Amino acid sequence: MNLPTLHGIPNCDSVRKARGWLETHQIDYRFVDFKETPPTMTAINSWLEVVGATLLVNRRSTTYRQLQVTDKNALEKGDVASVLAKHPTLIKRPILEWEGDVSVGFSAADYADRFNT
Repeated sequence: MNLPTLHGIPNCDSVRKARGWLETHQIDYRFVDFKETPPTMTAINSWLEVVGATLLVNRRSTTYRQLQVTDKNALEKGDVASVLAKHPTLIKRPILEWEGDVSVGFSAADYADRFNT
């Protein structure tokens, strides 16, 4: 069985909650820091296929509010993957990959269902 992979940034509240939940439930996982290892276009496109742009793009983030008009226009025109690759902190966090599935954001109930705890 592969380890679940949690993607995000360590100082994000939702990522901290997800990491805490996994550790409390003694679930081994691999953590990938967006700032140290930005997601590849392949990963971003894969996430977009599974969850869609509406869920993956964090439009409430500081990064979104500070985007240049050209990047906001690119998002609206559907060039989501390129904008997310350029601004990985625009991705809603955390991303949990496990057993071929992807989830975005943290919900204790969702994690409990996923890990049968």
